[in-house]
Amino acid sequence: MAVLAPSLPLIERSATDLARAIRTRETSSRDVVEAHIERIEHMQERINAVVVDRFAAARADADAADALVAASSDADDLPPFLGVPCTIKESIAMAGMPNCAGLVSRNQYRSAENAPTVQRMIDAGAIPLGVTNTPELCLWIETENRQYGRTNNAYSAKRTAGGSSGGEGAVVGSGGSPLGLGADIGGSIRLPAFFNGVFGLKPSPGVVPSTGQFPTTHTEIAAQMLTIGPIVRRAEDIWPMLKVIAGQDGIDPYMRDVTLGDPAAVSIEGMKILLSEGTSYINVSRELRAARTRAAEALEKAGAIVETTSLKSMKKALELYLAVLKLEAGVSVAELIVAEGSAAMTLRGGLRRKGPHTRALRLLLMSEWLTGKMPQGRLKKAAAAREAFAEEVAETIGDGVLLHPTHPRVAPRHGQTVGKPWLLTTTAVFNLAGTPVAQIPLGLNNQGLPLGVQAAAGPDNDHLAVAVALELERAFGGWVSPTDPS
Repeated sequence: MAVLAPSLPLIERSATDLARAIRTRETSSRDVVEAHIERIEHMQERINAVVVDRFAAARADADAADALVAASSDADDLPPFLGVPCTIKESIAMAGMPNCAGLVSRNQYRSAENAPTVQRMIDAGAIPLGVTNTPELCLWIETENRQYGRTNNAYSAKRTAGGSSGGEGAVVGSGGSPLGLGADIGGSIRLPAFFNGVFGLKPSPGVVPSTGQFPTTHTEIAAQMLTIGPIVRRAEDIWPMLKVIAGQDGIDPYMRDVTLGDPAAVSIEGMKILLSEGTSYINVSRELRAARTRAAEALEKAGAIVETTSLKSMKKALELYLAVLKLEAGVSVAELIVAEGSAAMTLRGGLRRKGPHTRALRLLLMSEWLTGKMPQGRLKKAAAAREAFAEEVAETIGDGVLLHPTHPRVAPRHGQTVGKPWLLTTTAVFNLAGTPVAQIPLGLNNQGLPLGVQAAAGPDNDHLAVAVALELERAFGGWVSPTDPS
């Protein structure tokens, strides 16, 4: 993999390159950490991404990393991300830090221990700078709650950062962190990555443990749809980070023994690249269709074989997705809120405008109430179709990669997605199908907002999606640092 030029500012270099620079003493961990803290503080008023920091502890961790480098006789024996800062989605447990996912009634809770993925990042030498914002209970694609407030897009304070890993998308997209942990059940990694111009990967189910998340799923099918994964500013960090966080943890019952391939061993020449057609519930904008076409042409120039495929079943997949969540979640949103210390939940009480819940969650509670009136036979029939849909998607993709829109539009203005579940269709279909999928930035539009595309591979072919991400970063430059707030 190509190493980015050392001439780049510290807050623009990849985590892999920063780790190399720290190991070889080109720079120090303290300097790298200070540069990212300064960037977070500079951007915080505009984006509100890091909701609780640990800057003092991070500085001490950086000094310890520099001491370890100084005492080492062999830099190759040092941890892969030694001294490199990172950030963590607040809904993923980190010892001593809040873990309320924006739920006011849980605001005094502090995690007693690290989630396995957080511990693995720390064991790999990464230094957490803090935890980042989510929507209330991580249940919508705009990041806002009554505990921490709203997170804004890295490129425009008037637009959403996405969700539910919106804080991660915004802090990485703004240059405040080279890499971070997100989680995805319907696009929660990929949408924030897309809206904020960075890379995100939803791994194959069972590759990365979900232990330590709040809230979490309780059944096997729902667990297959939820996974923790990387959000990074440079594509070369996706695979090293996935290797760090992947693997059995002895706790998550739905983990599998999976041998993943290597993106470095993948040749774009001869790869089958599919362009999905007739799949969107609403039409994708002209500029995003054009961006995907340019991506396909770049891959074709590198030797790929580009074909068009029809996956019309994706248009109707949202009903299957929502039915599976309804049947398999194991607990209702209203029950979850009550279990976490709120007063007994009623429809009227939950919908109070001046209550502790956001408009997005109030609408979700209404939807949950209405779905509860839906005949169970209809729900079960839709859920039973999930397996057939997953098989169709996997068979269509085969050993190739499908280029698919991440969202019908570039980052929307605040509030424009609320109450519109059909906007999940472009991302949720891959959670339903159980396939790995990467979000890849493709530059900015004429308004200075990020363009992008998803690359979906067949089950356990995560390395193919990442190989496409690497190639498209070479072709289009990847992440573009946003201009500073005035």
